[in-house]
Amino acid sequence: MPDHPPGRTVNAQGCELDGDGDGVVDALDKCPTTPPGRKVDAKGCELDSDGDGIIDAIDQCPNTPAGDRVDARGCSLPKIIVLKGVTFDTDNATLEKTSMTTLDEAVAILKRYPGLKVEVIGHTDNVDSDAHNMDLSQRRAKAVMDYFVSHGVAAERLGIKAYGETQPTADNATAAGRALNRRVELRPLN
Repeated sequence: MPDHPPGRTVNAQGCELDGDGDGVVDALDKCPTTPPGRKVDAKGCELDSDGDGIIDAIDQCPNTPAGDRVDARGCSLPKIIVLKGVTFDTDNATLEKTSMTTLDEAVAILKRYPGLKVEVIGHTDNVDSDAHNMDLSQRRAKAVMDYFVSHGVAAERLGIKAYGETQPTADNATAAGRALNRRVELRPLN
C-alpha cells in the first residue's frame, strides 16, 4: 500500500478519496461538493474563466471584459439600470408587490458590490402638473431607496434624483406608454 501524508483518507485500494468525483482529492479540495461533471481548477472549485465571479456553468456572458461589474447571470451591468418590473399606479409612490422580485435582484447586485454607490432615479408620466410630477418622482425614488436600506444596503451608498415627466421612454398618449414612464432607474456613481 502506498504511503500517504498523515490525515488523508484512503479507500480499501489505498487511493485517496475524492468524494465529489471532480479529480481533486478530498484533502486538497477547497470546494468538496462540486456538482458532477463540472470543470474545476486545481483547488477543486468550479472555473470562472472570465474572472467576473460567476462560475462558467451558469455564466450567460462568458467573455465579460475584465473589471466589469456583472449581474447574477454574469452579464455586464449597463450604465443605467432600468428596474423593469418595478411599477407604480398613477399618482402613487407605493411599491406594488409585483416589484419585489426585481428589487430583490437589485439588492443582491448592490450587496455583491459593497463599494458601489448608486443614484436612485425616479420618473413619472405626464399626467398632472410638472411640480406635482417632480415631487412624485422624488417619492418613488425614495420608496425604492427605503426598500434597499430595509434589505441591508447602507443608506450612504444611495442617492436620489427626480426627473418627473422630463425624460419619457414611451409615448404618454397611451396608457401603456404612461405605465412605462412611471419607472425607477439606478445610475452607478463610481
